[in-house]
Amino acid sequence: MDATYHLSGGYKPTLKRFADLDGPDYFPTPKWATFALLDNEKFSGDVWESACGDGAMSSVLSEFGLNVFSSDLYQRGFGEAGIDFLNNDITSENIITNPPYNSAEGFVQQGLKKSTKKFALLLRLAFLEGANRNRSIFSTNPPARVWVFSERITFYPAGMEAKSSGTTAYAWFVWDKDAQGTELCWLKPGYKAKFR
Repeated sequence: MDATYHLSGGYKPTLKRFADLDGPDYFPTPKWATFALLDNEKFSGDVWESACGDGAMSSVLSEFGLNVFSSDLYQRGFGEAGIDFLNNDITSENIITNPPYNSAEGFVQQGLKKSTKKFALLLRLAFLEGANRNRSIFSTNPPARVWVFSERITFYPAGMEAKSSGTTAYAWFVWDKDAQGTELCWLKPGYKAKFR
């Protein structure tokens, strides 16, 4: 049994999400998905990529001229290993990451404490649902913007050629300490084609 495809004993909803088995819940982020965020959301100051994996997202952040600190709980050949985002005192002006699915709520709670300007999480669009998240997150600390992808993301291990489209809708959830209210925004199609 492959534990990366199971959560609490049941199948994860996205069976077309391909896992690199080097550590639990590890899915490198396609370059175009990070580019789409940075093309629409501006960040000033330092950035912490706190679940950096193989550096896929960090490399795009650096290309945009951002000063990036990269870390991960596991050693995957990039960034500082052994840093548990959920249990440390590190802070940053901005946090941008694709958190492990089974820790997403914890990443939101910690991101609210650890970022002084903005933090952005790449999450399933369905993260908006749920009575528990409504009580623990959205009723008190809703995101400033939710950037919905018009194109589906499929996550593949590093080096594997993407040959199909995913079945799950994703969005960038952005918490902005200087904003009030929540905007629902759509990312225009075409980002995926730029990086084929």
